[in-house]
Amino acid sequence: MELDTLKGKKILIVEDDFSSKLYLNKILEKSGAVIFNAADGKEALDTVQKNADIDLILMDIQLPLLDGYACTKILRESGNKMVIIAQTAYALTGDQESMISMGFNDYLIKPISQKQLIDKISSYLLKC
Repeated sequence: MELDTLKGKKILIVEDDFSSKLYLNKILEKSGAVIFNAADGKEALDTVQKNADIDLILMDIQLPLLDGYACTKILRESGNKMVIIAQTAYALTGDQESMISMGFNDYLIKPISQKQLIDKISSYLLKC
């Protein structure tokens, strides 16, 4: 997929690990997407409340204060329909069904390649 397919799309990166956050930002900045960052689930909820037009969230699972599962549950219960893609280093067989049942649209397994990231995000945002 071409990077410019994401131009102008609003993406929230929820990641507490500095190097992972920096890596995701570097890739997505090249695409022309508008990037928001949150370091934990509570900050993610605040960001979504202030920016209701966010198109997609890349949600780390293991976060301080409020983990990715709980944050996604709150977002879905409050009626938010944006695409939420979990990012985790701890994937097991059957996780895709589990993640979808918990409110995620999909998930990515760390380490995430640039191509994998852009392809996955594009596949959802080009439908919008």
